[in-house]
This record gives sequence, structure tokens and C-alpha cells, in this order.
Amino acid sequence: MSSFKHFGEGLLRGLDVTAKHLGRKWITVQYPEQKLVMSQRLRGTDIIWDRSSCISCRACERACPVGCISMAVSRGEDKKLKTDDFTIDFGLCIFCGLCIEACPTGISIYLGYNYANTTYHCSSAKESKTGSTPSDGRCIELVRSNDALLVDDVARPRSGYYRPEVEANLKQQTLLINQTSYLEDLKRKGER
Repeated sequence: MSSFKHFGEGLLRGLDVTAKHLGRKWITVQYPEQKLVMSQRLRGTDIIWDRSSCISCRACERACPVGCISMAVSRGEDKKLKTDDFTIDFGLCIFCGLCIEACPTGISIYLGYNYANTTYHCSSAKESKTGSTPSDGRCIELVRSNDALLVDDVARPRSGYYRPEVEANLKQQTLLINQTSYLEDLKRKGER
């Protein structure tokens, strides 16, 4: 009989804790359906390429330690180098930022602050009807090239990583997005 008494007390204590926290705002999101608003100063997992300022020197490709960047370069009629194809395999990329630091123009390649380069479905190029890169069975949904990497898209803003001119225009932000409510909760806990 005493074991049922302890069981009942434990159950009531647990329900009491649940009832106290039931009205609180959720601190988790249903990722990937819902996404958090990230700081603009985040060193994100998105690479943005500016075709107009790229001089096709391939410094970013050579600087990449895992070889996820590939460029097809040719000489145009004006004898200048031009980029025919620029591809990044985000399945291999470790987002180290060495490609950004190696860029001699300083404005051709940026990290964005998007953090969701994920996919529900992954088919290899062997399964693909087009047979496009990569040919070794890696996930083709994580390979982006040319227009998919361009900076023109408003949904892909630039991060301030290694770019002081961009960082100066970003608003100051703390790690706590909703700092006032967090501090109010701390004060209430301290008053108890």
C-alpha cells in the first residue's frame, strides 16, 4: 500500500511541474518546417557567389581543403578569363571560409547566414535521369552551381564573416534574440 502512496505523490509532483510550465512560450521549433531567425553575424552554411565581380582566377577552388568547389574557366573573345561553370558540393563543404579569404577581389564570394542546407530526399547522380555531377553517388540535391549560387536573390543575404565592409552595415545583435523576456524571467525566479 505504501508503494502506491509514493507512486501517487510522484505522479502529483510531476503533474505540478507540468502545470507550472504549460503556459510558457515554447523554446523549440519544429525544424525543418519552422526555422529560427538567425543573427546576421552568423558564419552560416551558405556560400554566395557574385558572378559580375569574379575574375575567374580559381583561387577559391585551390584554397578549398576538401575540393568541394569546381570551376570551368575559358578565355573569352576579349582574351579575359570567364567562368563557364561554378559548382559547390554542400555535402562536402566544411564551411571553413578559406575560399572567401583566398579571393583576391574580396567581393566575389561570401558566406551567407542561411543554416539549412538540408534535403529530405537524396538521390545520387547514378539514379538521376540527367546524370549530372557528382558521378560518384553523392547527393545531387546538395550540389549547387551557377545561378543557384548568385547573390541576386534577396532571400540569401550576405554574412559579415571576413568582410568588414558588410559587417559595418549589420545591426548589433546579442546571442539572446529576445533578451528582455529572458531577463524578466530571471528576475521573477530571483524574487521567489
